Amino acid sequence: MATGHDPQDADPSAITPPDPHVVTLFGASGDLARRKLLPGLYHLDRAGHLSDCRIVGVARAPMTDLEFQQYAREACESFGRGVVDEDDWHHFARRLTYVSRTTGPEGLAQAVAEAEASIGEPTRRLHYLSVTPAAATSVVQMLAEANLVERSRIVMEKPFGTDLASAKELNAKLHETFDESQIFRIDHFLGKEPAQNILALRFANGLFEPIWNRNHIDHIQIDVPETITVEGRGEFYDETGAYRDMVVTHLLQILAFVAMEAPVELEPDSITEEKNKVFRSLKPIQPEDVVRGRYEGYRDEEGVDPDSKTETLIALKASIDNWRWSGVPFYLRTGKAMGEGSRIISIAFRSPPKSMFPAGSGVGKYGPDHLTFDLEESSRISLSFYGKRPGPGMMLDKASLQFSLNEVDSGADTLEAYERLIRDAMGGDHTLFTTATGIETLWAASAPMLENPPDVQLYDRGSYGPKEIQELIKPNKWRLPFERTWRG
Repeated sequence: MATGHDPQDADPSAITPPDPHVVTLFGASGDLARRKLLPGLYHLDRAGHLSDCRIVGVARAPMTDLEFQQYAREACESFGRGVVDEDDWHHFARRLTYVSRTTGPEGLAQAVAEAEASIGEPTRRLHYLSVTPAAATSVVQMLAEANLVERSRIVMEKPFGTDLASAKELNAKLHETFDESQIFRIDHFLGKEPAQNILALRFANGLFEPIWNRNHIDHIQIDVPETITVEGRGEFYDETGAYRDMVVTHLLQILAFVAMEAPVELEPDSITEEKNKVFRSLKPIQPEDVVRGRYEGYRDEEGVDPDSKTETLIALKASIDNWRWSGVPFYLRTGKAMGEGSRIISIAFRSPPKSMFPAGSGVGKYGPDHLTFDLEESSRISLSFYGKRPGPGMMLDKASLQFSLNEVDSGADTLEAYERLIRDAMGGDHTLFTTATGIETLWAASAPMLENPPDVQLYDRGSYGPKEIQELIKPNKWRLPFERTWRG
């Protein structure tokens, strides 16, 4: 399926590169920088989404500029998209310099000053903190002592606190140095094309918005199982767990996109206002509506407490107490070492009366009609429905209409999640980022469960969790694992 695309119809603001920037990348030698940030910056550069820009890598390890450039090239070759082009690489490599954190605020200030001088015109600054939450406040203090707050924006990685008290404390410390308008709390799920496609599909189509409510929708699932274990992150994960790592920072943010009212306009303030209304309407999450699981062998992982009570899986039922969604359950699930790695949003519609169809016709056999969003980069959408099987009699089968971003002429222009969010932060666009108010509201709603968590249930590796998650969702069923696969 192809769609018409006229370059003259493009929004100029969507393709104009941001102002000249110096990007300071803290944690430049870490896993996130290697896998996502450095390859993402390289792709932004080669795609023309950066103006004159310098990238100052910052980490504790001693490294020369040349060594950092080589490290970045290896990252782009291992984790980037396609083959690294020599001309593109030389253009990008000249942007890269490095300074060790051990040189202190003075060394950092000098490195940024030299980068700005090489651009030769006034620049903005983007500080990306790819560091642990414990290290974030010391980096913020270092930026203040280096006098690098003016003309700056700062990107904060998750988790943003571990409960309401710690989130408030972290916000207070940030606000001592940076204004809220300068802070970008990142959730890479919201940077994915499919997440934004939810807004387009809902609000641009008369087919869906009139039925996007409790009168027509039975329940909604947001399901993010992962096949990976904690994979060397045992010490960090054991202090965090599945709820703090995934639910507040990812799944509830996606829920807001699904459940929000139409914003007045597609501008950051309007969208943020509607998201925060959803968070305020979220009923406190009660322990009896939560299942916590732990995969067999987790306690044997390196860095994990042998007596750990940390969950590696969370499944819960959430409720939104407003006119549109009253009585509609939202089921959320995520976990490690599960049967497959997927990211789906599934909208289950209410079933019509079936009395007119004869017994054995197949109507209702495969459950309700579903609208399903695949949050992988392919950005697939499927609408399932019952249709008549060809031939005599009235026999019904489940069929589906499917769409993939790969079918669109401009699909190659897609930015990956981190690429889009870095570019948005450089442009000062808060649309896909979370606010202090929003984060604190979600931690407040999480308090009943966090203060009195249910016991952890064991589950086998490669499964979809303990049997208790089936009881949680009854009389409905989890969509994953799919009975039918996506079409190629």
